[in-house]
Amino acid sequence: QVQFVESGGGLVQPGGSLRLSCAASSSIFRIYAMGWYRQAPGKQREVVAGITSGGNTNYADSVKGRFTISRDTALNTVYLQMNSLKPEDTAVYYCHADAGPTNAAILNYWGQGTQVTVSS
Repeated sequence: QVQFVESGGGLVQPGGSLRLSCAASSSIFRIYAMGWYRQAPGKQREVVAGITSGGNTNYADSVKGRFTISRDTALNTVYLQMNSLKPEDTAVYYCHADAGPTNAAILNYWGQGTQVTVSS
């Protein structure tokens, strides 16, 4: 029902930067909030950042001041600018979207994920 195209992952040295992009699309559903989650090896999936269709944002404490989420609502595209990367940021990053036919019938949808590796 919702398709995702994620890009921007890769290998970067500590202190470096990456920019993730995610374009979501649906022929029948309206897309509301979008965001990014991540899952490191042996760890539970955790929220990284989110943004509503109105532009309100939230961040995990571990990335505040380093990551910035932004959005082009008209294109249903969300970005994650990641600066000052640390080895502990290494994870698979998943794009997320809330979508549904109405505001009262919203479901969660997930992309396939993109690998981010921070290593020297």
